[in-house]
Amino acid sequence: MRGIILAGGKGTRLYPNTISVSKQLLPIYDKPLIYYPLSVLLLAGIRDILVISTPRDLESYRSLLGDGSRLGVRFSYAVQEQPRGLAEAFLLGEKFIGSDSVCLVLGDNVFYGQYFSSVLWKAQKQAEECGAAIFGYPVKDPEAFGVVEFDQDHKVLSIEEKPTHPKSNYAVPGLYFYNNDVVEIAKNVRPSPRGEIEITSINNEYLRRGQLCVTLMGRGMVWLDTGSAKGMHKASGFVSTVQEMQGFYISCIEEIAWRQGFIDSAQLWKLGKELEMTEYGQYILSLLEERK
Repeated sequence: MRGIILAGGKGTRLYPNTISVSKQLLPIYDKPLIYYPLSVLLLAGIRDILVISTPRDLESYRSLLGDGSRLGVRFSYAVQEQPRGLAEAFLLGEKFIGSDSVCLVLGDNVFYGQYFSSVLWKAQKQAEECGAAIFGYPVKDPEAFGVVEFDQDHKVLSIEEKPTHPKSNYAVPGLYFYNNDVVEIAKNVRPSPRGEIEITSINNEYLRRGQLCVTLMGRGMVWLDTGSAKGMHKASGFVSTVQEMQGFYISCIEEIAWRQGFIDSAQLWKLGKELEMTEYGQYILSLLEERK
């Protein structure tokens, strides 16, 4: 399976912070925002990753992430000239995806949970067996999100984008698993009235085919939307609190790569030494002390 991080857009809700820089390069507490969706792909065992961003910002992502060899993965990059909808990621990434299945994660979504890895593996299996796998996360204001309706057996009944009268309180986060059919489906999606190729249209096509599964994120899972200044502040506060109380870091991509076996201890030590003047780097080095 291959992974795509969509980190485009202008981030206008965060102006003036994002007038000259991509919002996914802004910090959530002690690390760039893009580290959080990247960690999701690493936890899912995905090592071929495409980063999609604007012509202005793409070189900044290359500078930050490189070719991926430091983490034992492979990064590719693609330009999205204009924000034309989430589903355009599959058109821009067609050659990258090839004949593989794919996971799309939005660059401004933050996930955290003790059993998150098992949730991700379950979704991958669903996508392989069913065709597509999305998630449902309980929220107080579902009318502000895409909403998934399902029956008592968790069979998906409908998906609606920001409905006036939501049929459930389960929002669909920005994390999706699809088989290879998604590329052809995306090619046939007609732009919505706002001129975008909507991800909801892709999900509804899988639903029409009877190939859409949902995994519910309940107690113990956290999903944070960082699309506003208030959301960024809340996410930073959450990460700071958890890390200070537990001593474990959230979305430390170096640690995840090491624990996944993508890099060895010598490589992890080198990464930690490069950052040892920071608490982040000291945390990386402390992992090796615990292992002794």
